[in-house]
Amino acid sequence: MADMLPLLPESLVAGMACVILLADLFWKRRFRPLLYWAAQGTLVAAAVAAYEVRGPAARPLLHGMVAVDDLSTVLQITIFLLTIVVFAYARTYVAERGIFKSEFFVLALMGVAGMCVMVSAAHFLSLYLGLELLSLSLYALIALQRDSIAATEAAMKYFVLGALSSGLLLYGLSMLYGATGSLQIGVVASRLAALPAHDLVATLGLVFVLSGLAFKLGVVPFHMWIPDVYEGAPTALTLYVGAAPKVAAFALFLRLLVEGLHGLSGSWQEMLVLLSVLSMAVGNVVAIAQTNMKRMLGYSAISHMGFLLLGLLSARASGYADAMFYAIVYAFMTLGAFGIVILLSRKGFEADRLEDLRGLYQRSPWYAWMMLLIMFSMAGVPPTIGFYAKLAVIQAAVGAGFYSVAVAAVLFSVIGAFYYLRVIKLMFFDAPIDVAPLRGGWDLRWILSLNAAAMLALAPWTGTLIAVCRTAVHGLP
Repeated sequence: MADMLPLLPESLVAGMACVILLADLFWKRRFRPLLYWAAQGTLVAAAVAAYEVRGPAARPLLHGMVAVDDLSTVLQITIFLLTIVVFAYARTYVAERGIFKSEFFVLALMGVAGMCVMVSAAHFLSLYLGLELLSLSLYALIALQRDSIAATEAAMKYFVLGALSSGLLLYGLSMLYGATGSLQIGVVASRLAALPAHDLVATLGLVFVLSGLAFKLGVVPFHMWIPDVYEGAPTALTLYVGAAPKVAAFALFLRLLVEGLHGLSGSWQEMLVLLSVLSMAVGNVVAIAQTNMKRMLGYSAISHMGFLLLGLLSARASGYADAMFYAIVYAFMTLGAFGIVILLSRKGFEADRLEDLRGLYQRSPWYAWMMLLIMFSMAGVPPTIGFYAKLAVIQAAVGAGFYSVAVAAVLFSVIGAFYYLRVIKLMFFDAPIDVAPLRGGWDLRWILSLNAAAMLALAPWTGTLIAVCRTAVHGLP
């Protein structure tokens, strides 16, 4: 029983998801707000459990299916914190639109359980199980507002393309199994090292695996679903899709490419260079033409994932730590941006157009300044923490000798600053179109303020945060 204790966080989340589902059958409608507090309490308890059950060294569990190490602990706690913020932002929004149901919290918690399995997977089967648990939860969440044609269309697009990407990933894993004779990630790594250089089966497996992973992260040319899903899904669900799953997808890259396929790093570095440059180019250039805020943030996400890959393509532990830091910072930045959109929304009105941000400074100077901090951080303007995150991954690329890629990253970062500064111009210098008072619960307002202020307040602690990330990845090749 003691050997199973490290699995307490994901077990707690999955178990409470089932409890909430059953409890809703017996609770009367007036007790429905308790669903929110039960879900939040579950995540807080899981975060505490993840911290308490961490060990001094990596421990394989369930016959090597799962590995509990510093990496899984840090990423699990991050996922729990991100989801706590998502629930706080979404509470009023989902209540006003008739989707404050047990299904929302159950699916979100099951998605969190899937992410926890992904970040601690040490076996192809457990990794794929966690990925599909997350994916199926996301498909259902996006379609939760059943009377919305846009949400249903977004869910269908995501489902079809997600099934295709899962097939690519599974086919690649099967080819790696054929080349190595094992599904254990550590064993695959050791047997790949004994294969001839540029083994055809292993290289083809790598191509399929990387294609599947690139879709989950949302990088070009596997990005087609992101703008449509971000725009079509209800904003609270876009918030969920755009934050914690990105961190989990980053963990997939570490578990598969770094731990399992490090022997093929020469091949996947070349592929990541192409994916990174294309993502930064397409994401930043196409975002300029967008008039929908959610769609613009979708293309922004594509460009940010291109920056994240700069740390991974270095094939060094320090680069992985920088990429991990970037993934976490990006997740909190995107939470803040979508949080402002939710704050401006109300029943019957989705504040998802750029025009809806006009004159925010005249309506609420405080939240206009908060959005400014978030936009500055996303653009990489000093002294926000987003600047240090971009600087870290660009330095990682330079340190690995990818000078032209680093120069391209700087250029595309300058191009991308335009659409972030456009948002600031609309807020501070244009007359407001909508003059309705801002709504939202106290938890949304307080946490959103802390979220935005952290973009500046945490900048002096950048070194400490990167050190935590380096500790988490110290066991990687």
